[in-house]
Amino acid sequence: MKKIILMLCIVIILGLSLFNYQLAIPTSTVTDLKVSYSDLSFAVLGDIHGNNDSFQQAIRDLHSINPAMDALILNGDTVDQGIKKQYDELNKTLLNNKTLLPKTMIKNIGNHEFFNYDIEINSPMDVKSFINRYLEFAGEEKVYHDKWVKGYHFISLGSEDGNSLTLDSIRAFISEEQKKWLKDKLAENYTLGKPIFVFLHQPLNSKPSNGWVGSDQSDEISKILSQYPEVILFSSHTHADLSANSVVFNQPFTRVHTGAVHYTFVQRAQSKSRTREPLIKGIYLEVNGNTVVIKGRDLKEKSWVFTQVVSAPTR
Repeated sequence: MKKIILMLCIVIILGLSLFNYQLAIPTSTVTDLKVSYSDLSFAVLGDIHGNNDSFQQAIRDLHSINPAMDALILNGDTVDQGIKKQYDELNKTLLNNKTLLPKTMIKNIGNHEFFNYDIEINSPMDVKSFINRYLEFAGEEKVYHDKWVKGYHFISLGSEDGNSLTLDSIRAFISEEQKKWLKDKLAENYTLGKPIFVFLHQPLNSKPSNGWVGSDQSDEISKILSQYPEVILFSSHTHADLSANSVVFNQPFTRVHTGAVHYTFVQRAQSKSRTREPLIKGIYLEVNGNTVVIKGRDLKEKSWVFTQVVSAPTR
């Protein structure tokens, strides 16, 4: 009998201790903590342009949405100029926010990684220097690279030239070698219906769209990607605002515009003009099996812009 009473006392004491511990947790911590039960979760940010204050806001908001997010993709124009000082400042921001960032980060090249405003036109040596500086920052061997995250394939394309005698300051140049590499990577461990995430800073359009041309190789790349309706292609570059139309289905693959962190062009209906606004926009995704939920996020106002669902395609 004494043993039973003793055991009951121990259970009561432990229960009270646990109750007191739970009460000691700040209410904000409990409220802010979000748990994702998805197979994979990640975010895509484009066009930070070295705006580390806005990048800081984006990091904090994404962490509040899902502190256990699996990956963060920086989809080009992460710096405004591809010079050492800007990379140093960006790396400092990443280091200061290490505890808020996912362990997996994928850093893609854009057109501004080829910029130094003190250089009008890049020489071949300048181009090589800009690429090497980007590669050191990204921890990659080439401007195109891939990674598997929790069984899902992430494939990053990247321009091999920029702001030079052979290419203007906006478009992406994708070599024959990179296109062959893309074909091989798309086929690698391919599973019918399983999403494949592909990234390129510039959108795929071979004809001018609002003054933007993505790449002279757009048609060829689109043809390669069209063999895989499982592909979800993410592009940035235009600083266009986010809306439900930022996700385009059945092309035959899916295209997603990521929005921009540094600023956003907002169309004004009354004046029929667009203004440059200091908005912070990005994309957050959760994947369950072959279903991908894509959510546009206003990272400044901490609100959702849209939700679109991509399911396994039928061939």
